[in-house]
Amino acid sequence: MIRACIVRRLSLLFVGVAFLGGLAACSGLDAPPATGFETGERPVYVVGPGDSLDVFVWGQPDLSRSIVVRPDGRLTLPLVTDLVAAGKTPSELSAAITEQLQTYVQNPVVSVMVVNFAGPFDKQVRVVGEAATPKALQYRDRMTTLDAMIEVGGLKQFAAGNRAVLVRGQPPEAKSYRVRLEDLMNDGDITANVPLMPGDVLIIPQSWF
Repeated sequence: MIRACIVRRLSLLFVGVAFLGGLAACSGLDAPPATGFETGERPVYVVGPGDSLDVFVWGQPDLSRSIVVRPDGRLTLPLVTDLVAAGKTPSELSAAITEQLQTYVQNPVVSVMVVNFAGPFDKQVRVVGEAATPKALQYRDRMTTLDAMIEVGGLKQFAAGNRAVLVRGQPPEAKSYRVRLEDLMNDGDITANVPLMPGDVLIIPQSWF
């Protein structure tokens, strides 16, 4: 009876491992496609809720402000009320502020500088699963999986780092790619360091054993 129970459990374990192994094998491609790192092109930053901005109106110090984009993605300046900032690049936001100020100021010249980045939620990098402190991260220029793992404190003890998956894009066009976080973090294999893009999701599963 005991022997039969052990055999049954081992059989179930084997089936489970085989199933998960097959799922991992078909869940992702070998490597992410070329990014701005290789092509020379870089992701364009768009403003998001929580971003701190310096808005400078040339020759108009009373209209210039350091502000934080509200949770609803809007901002308010002198002579500019409830302007949608989220989703715009700094140059697009400058143009939108300029358009509103033209009613009151002759030929306004506006510049917008992002001084503290948060970014839209769909442009943040999310690390979930068996990271020490899973969380959403602000995307930074030339960010890699190594940068992300340092920010989340590395892998948990029983993390299956080499079965981690990087999900890029939104459904139904989202694609997943295998990444080797264990080789990167534990063995220092720099070839496993993968460039990240805004909106990437890094999923770290738990070890089977």
